[in-house]
Amino acid sequence: MRLIINGRQEEIEGTEIGLPELFRLRKVRNPEAVTVELNGRLLKRAEIPSAVVRDGDRLELLYFIGGGGALPPGARFDTKAVHAGAPDGDRFGATVAPVYQCSSFAHESPAALAEVFAGRRFGHVYSRISNPTVALLEEKVAALEDGIGAVACSSGMAAITLAVTGIASCGDEIVSGRGLFGGTHALFGRTLPRLGITARFAGSADADGFSRALTARTKLLFVEALGNPGLETADIGGIARIARRAGVPLVVDSTAVTPFLMRPKEWGADVVVHSSTKYLNGHGNAVGGVIVDLGAFDWGGGMFPDLSPYAERYGELAFLARIRREVHRDFGACLSPMNAFLTLMGIETLGLRMPRHCDNAAALARALVEGGAVSVTYPGLPSYPQHALAARQFGGRFGAMIAARLGSRDRAFRFIEGLVLARNLANIGDTRTLVLHPASTIYAEFPEEERRALGAAPDLVRICAGIEDPADLVEDFTRALGRI
Repeated sequence: MRLIINGRQEEIEGTEIGLPELFRLRKVRNPEAVTVELNGRLLKRAEIPSAVVRDGDRLELLYFIGGGGALPPGARFDTKAVHAGAPDGDRFGATVAPVYQCSSFAHESPAALAEVFAGRRFGHVYSRISNPTVALLEEKVAALEDGIGAVACSSGMAAITLAVTGIASCGDEIVSGRGLFGGTHALFGRTLPRLGITARFAGSADADGFSRALTARTKLLFVEALGNPGLETADIGGIARIARRAGVPLVVDSTAVTPFLMRPKEWGADVVVHSSTKYLNGHGNAVGGVIVDLGAFDWGGGMFPDLSPYAERYGELAFLARIRREVHRDFGACLSPMNAFLTLMGIETLGLRMPRHCDNAAALARALVEGGAVSVTYPGLPSYPQHALAARQFGGRFGAMIAARLGSRDRAFRFIEGLVLARNLANIGDTRTLVLHPASTIYAEFPEEERRALGAAPDLVRICAGIEDPADLVEDFTRALGRI
C-alpha cells in the first residue's frame, strides 16, 4: 500500500498497518513522543496504540524530543530509575548514557536538516535546543513522574522561570505559596514583575487562600511540595481542586521530596519542576533543572493564546513543545551534556538513597529535640502542625530537611562551627550532611520582616541529612549542641 508520510510517498507491505507497527518499522525510539495527524485529524495520545492506517492515508508526524521511553507495563520505581532513559541501539552496546559533548549535529542533506528543524524527522541540530545525552535524562525523569515528556535546563531556577514564562505573559498573574526558596521568592517578587507578570501569595497549606487570591488575570498556581527552609507542607490536593475550578494549571516544585516520596500527578498537579542539582543528582557535582508535563491539562483552551498554535500542531505536548521550541531556545538555559550524564548516574540510586536520607533526618530531629534546641521543625515529628498531611502525601517518609532554632544568631553560628561531619554550604540533597544559616546567606538581601515571613529566622539552622551512619551523625550533632 501507499502512504503519504510528511508529504512523501512511501510503500508499505500489506493493505493496512497499526501505527505502533509503523513506528517500529520506521525505528521510532519513543512513539509516546510523536504527534500524529491522520488525514487531517490530530490524534489524541490514547488513540495512537489502536490506530490503523490504510492505503492512501496521509500522515503528518511531529517528533518531540524528551518524551518518556518505553518500559515494561507496570515497571516500579527502582526499575524506572535504572532502565528509563537508557541508551538504545548504541553501536558499541553501551548500557550507560554516552556523553555527546558537542555543540551541533550534522545531517546528510539540506532537506534532511530542514525536516529535523521542523520536527518532521527525529534528530538533533544544536545542543542549546536538544542533545542526545540530555534527552535521555528527560526521558528518565518523565518516566519517574509518570509524565508525557520533559525538558531539562541549566538549573532549578531556570526550570521555574521557563515553566512560568511558558504559561504566563505580560499582564498576567500567578498565585504562589509563601513557603518558597529564596531564589524563587526573588524571581516572583522582583524579576517577573519587570516582565509584567505579577505574583500574589497565599499560605502553601491554605487552599482557600489560593482561591481568594485568584483574579481574572491568574494563569497558574505554584507551590513547593515542601517549603525550603520553613518546611511548610503544601496541600497539593486541595490547591489542585482550586486550580481545576479556575481552569488554570498547578505547577509543583517537588525538589525536596523527589518522585520517590511523592508523584504530584497523583494529587492533581499538572506540571512538576525539579532542581536536579539536589536529590536527583544526589552527589553535589552537577547543576540542572527539569520541567515535566504530567499530561492532565488541556493547553488548547482560550486562556492561553500563546499556546494555541502549539496545541493545534502538538496536541497534548503543546506546553512542552512551546518550552522546547520557543522559551527554552530563546532564553538559552540549556543543560550541559556532562551535567546530564552525572545526573543520570545519580538517579539510578535515588530509591536507595532517599530512605537513608529520611531515616537519618528523623534520627537527627529526635536528637535535636532531646538535646534542648529551642524548636525543631521536621514533618516526621508528631509536633509538626501538618504531620498528618505530610504522612499522606509523602507516603510515610518525611524528607531529609530539618529546621532547628537555637535561640540567637550567635548560638546558631557556634553550633555550625562545632560540627565535624556536616558541611557548611548552600545546597541540599548531597550524600554528605549539609548545614546552612539561611538568614545570613540565601536570604541576606531581604528585609528582616520578609526573611522571617519566609521562615529564615535569625537563629534558624537548615539541616539536610546525608547518608552517613546515623549514629555518627547523632553523636556529632549532640556534641555540637551541648557546646553552645
